[in-house]
Amino acid sequence: MSLDSILEQDFVRVTEQAAIAAAHTMGLGDRRRSDHVAVEAMRDELNRLEMAGRIVIGEGERDEAPMLFVGEEVGAGVGKLDGPQIDIAVDPLEGTNLCATGAPDAIAVLAAAEKGGLLHAPDVYMQKLVVGTTAKGRVHLDAPVSENLRNIAQAFSRKVEDLTVVVLDRPRHEQLIEDIRSAGARIRLIGDGDLSAAITAAVRGTGVHAVMGIGGAPEGVITAAAMRCLGGEIQARLVATDERQHERLTKLGYTDLDRIYSTVDLAPGNHLIFCATGVTDGILLKGVRFFGGGLRTLTLMMSLSQRNIRFVDTIHRETLNFPVTL
Repeated sequence: MSLDSILEQDFVRVTEQAAIAAAHTMGLGDRRRSDHVAVEAMRDELNRLEMAGRIVIGEGERDEAPMLFVGEEVGAGVGKLDGPQIDIAVDPLEGTNLCATGAPDAIAVLAAAEKGGLLHAPDVYMQKLVVGTTAKGRVHLDAPVSENLRNIAQAFSRKVEDLTVVVLDRPRHEQLIEDIRSAGARIRLIGDGDLSAAITAAVRGTGVHAVMGIGGAPEGVITAAAMRCLGGEIQARLVATDERQHERLTKLGYTDLDRIYSTVDLAPGNHLIFCATGVTDGILLKGVRFFGGGLRTLTLMMSLSQRNIRFVDTIHRETLNFPVTL
C-alpha cells in the first residue's frame, strides 16, 4: 500500500477540520487558543487515516509540544506492517496572530511524502528566496537583490517597477527592504504567513512575483513541497541567530551553514501531497464561511505524482435543513 493509494480527500479533511476549528476562534484575540484547537482537530483527523505517519515538521520538539511534536507517530496504521509509511509536515495554523485578529491569509497546512521525502529541518531561521515557474532558474540566493529583481522582471517581460515582492515586516529585513525599494520594485509587507505568501508567488495572476527574507526553516520545507507541485522554486539557507542555535544545528549534523538548499533538497520525495485550507480570507484562498446550519471551506490540494492541482470547495452541512446556495 503506497501513499498514492490514500485518497486525496483524506488529507483535505485533515486541513479542513483544523481550519474550521481555528475559524471558530477568529478575531477573539487569543492566538494560543486558536493554535491549540487547530492542533487538536488536525491530530484527531490524522489519527483516523489508515496510515503509519510520522511528524517530521510539527509543533516543536517532544519536550515542548504535547501534540503533533516532531517524531510523533500518527494514523490508524501505526504498528501495522502493511500500512504506508508516511512523513508528514504540518502547520495546523499558519498565522496564529492573523487568525486571532481576523487578518487575511491564515491557513491550515499539511505536506506528506513517502518516508524520507521531506527534510527534517530544525526549528531555526532560514533565509529564503521563492519564485514561481516563470522566474525559476533566473535567480540566486547570493546574487544582489537588484540583480535578482532585474532577472525576474525579464522573465515576466516587464519592468522592475511592475514587480511586487513580499517580505516579512521584521527589523532584520531593514536592509533587504531598502535594497528592494532602491531597485524600484514594490513591497508588500506582511506581519505573518510567509508560507502562504510563497504559494501566492508561485501562482500567476495573484500580483506577487517573489518572496524574500528570513523566516522559519520548518515553513521552508513545507513551501518546498508546494513548489515541487506548482513548478516553482525555493532557495534557502539555514541561519543560526545565536551560539545556542549554532550548537544545536551542529549537533543535528548541519555543519555547513553556507550551504544553499534547493527545492529538491528540502522536499526530495516523489510522491508529495500538499493541502492548505483557508482560515481567513486571502489572495488565494477564501476563509471558512459560516451559515445557518453549516459552513463552507476552500482547500488547495496538490499531488506531485498525479500532477493534480485542485481547489476543493466544500459545504459542510450540520443540518439536513441547511439550504445549499452556490
